[in-house]
Amino acid sequence: MEAPILPANEPVRLAALYRLHLLDTPPDDRFDRITRLACRIFDVSTSMVTLIDRDRQWFKSSYGLHMDVCESGRDVSFCGHTILQNGPFVIEHTMMDPRFFDNPFVNGPPHVRFYAGQPVKSPDGYNIGTLCLLDATSREFAGEDIETLADMARWVEFEIANS
Repeated sequence: MEAPILPANEPVRLAALYRLHLLDTPPDDRFDRITRLACRIFDVSTSMVTLIDRDRQWFKSSYGLHMDVCESGRDVSFCGHTILQNGPFVIEHTMMDPRFFDNPFVNGPPHVRFYAGQPVKSPDGYNIGTLCLLDATSREFAGEDIETLADMARWVEFEIANS
């Protein structure tokens, strides 16, 4: 398993995240609506809005995740890789990807076989988290799917800016 590296701007990225005061806050219908719709639109089992903290990824919203958790280690997160991108990060077949085939979330619950994530930016432009999709079935993901995921991530950013 390949743990995500830290972005070059990690200190200012974390400062931008902390200024938002969103970590460890109660569920919020504004974000839950987005994850619920993402599951329906993309026909996946799980969608999440994650915030990437210093050592963890925290789930501001998760729909379809049948685990009693609201965070996981950043070192095993797919989303930690996503925030390093300017665009989508897609793994169509996790079992065939040398970075993830031995990830605990691939080999154990929730048995991720597909991941697609789009970075979510703070109002001042730092990648603070993701809107991501997970499924137990591998799938292709391109074109309009990527565009729709990006549009939905902009919606998350709008809600963050208006929190």
